[in-house]
Amino acid sequence: MDIKLYDKLRIEILDKINPADYTDSSVEEVMGGIEELLIPLLDKENIIVTRRKVEELIKSYYDDIFGFGPLQDLLADHTISDIMVNGCESIYIERAGRLLKLDENFKSNEQILRIAQRIVAPIGRRVDESSPMVDARLADGSRVNIIVPPVALDGCVISIRKFREDKLDLFDLINFESMSKEMAHYLSLMVMIKANIIISGGTGSGKTTLLNAISNEISDGDRIVTIEDAAELQLQKDHVVRLESRPRGADGGGEVSIRDLVINSLRMRPDRIIVGECRGDETFEMLQAMNTGHEGSMSTIHANTPKDALVRLESMLSMANPNVSAKTIHSQISQAIDIIVQCSRLPSGQRKITNITEIGALEGDVIQHQDVFTLDIHRKGDGELGYAFLKTISHSLLEKKAEDVGLLAELKGVLHD
Repeated sequence: MDIKLYDKLRIEILDKINPADYTDSSVEEVMGGIEELLIPLLDKENIIVTRRKVEELIKSYYDDIFGFGPLQDLLADHTISDIMVNGCESIYIERAGRLLKLDENFKSNEQILRIAQRIVAPIGRRVDESSPMVDARLADGSRVNIIVPPVALDGCVISIRKFREDKLDLFDLINFESMSKEMAHYLSLMVMIKANIIISGGTGSGKTTLLNAISNEISDGDRIVTIEDAAELQLQKDHVVRLESRPRGADGGGEVSIRDLVINSLRMRPDRIIVGECRGDETFEMLQAMNTGHEGSMSTIHANTPKDALVRLESMLSMANPNVSAKTIHSQISQAIDIIVQCSRLPSGQRKITNITEIGALEGDVIQHQDVFTLDIHRKGDGELGYAFLKTISHSLLEKKAEDVGLLAELKGVLHD
């Protein structure tokens, strides 16, 4: 069926069916209603199709009118981690770390835009020519980025990072070979001694997954405030206050930035502050909080190595405070950050922790740091790549913190095993 005829029938069905009337109906009841409208329309157009094709059309119209069109089944598939729509020409998915192009596409750019607007409407956002880029989330927590023409030259682009229903912990990440038992034990201890943790990595490297897993080690008695652009953290704790930024409205007002939320969170008596991602001037407020009694706080940052993460932190602090000297900025970083955990997505599609790096004091203008664990990548006899987690030190820079809470012997045990 060509696109014009498909759209014509969809409009005629919509003229006689009001989605609001079906909020309490089952899927079967709604599809039955669509079928009752569709069969006479097909007869009217003298279209002869098989029963299987009729069922395909009913499902397509159901997804188009009540769901997210071709994305509906992809969102329900728990083996898919990412969905990427590149105009009406292609849909890609990521499954088990591999990108796959699908045969099915959207029928038109108008259909993609219609679905995009349906995605952002429930959270009070809009996407159109005057507001061509938007971040949103689905009801299940999946993160969505949408960009539309004229900024997107080849049609509406939708990128969806799927929400995981199964909440992973450190034990799961050991089973997935993302880290060793010693690394998990060390990270658990770092949370218990209230080390300030930055998780570094590229897009899709597993930063948020690791942040969720590490946060499970936080004491149940702690009051945690989470701050995000689009809420996706899944902390399995009782006392969590979740805050989400808000973009500028159509009238130019109403914006609530990550920095605003970090500043406000300090008045909320948090034991720990977790910022989903530091990427701007909120970094200064975050480090100030870490330095002023909110130990055990955490955030993520986009960087490819722990050294790059330090450079990126310095760059963001410099932009927020252009009149502050480099030495002062280095001092703030060294006093605030205790460890950087580097996540990487390998060519095989596997996600692994490649470095756990402790941050030391400032010596001259240089921030001292040492790798506690590293990932060794080597070529095996059969030509395949092999991976091994290596422990590189036996003396931690955080022994004083561990001693203050009675965990020094355990920390030494992990590093000396």
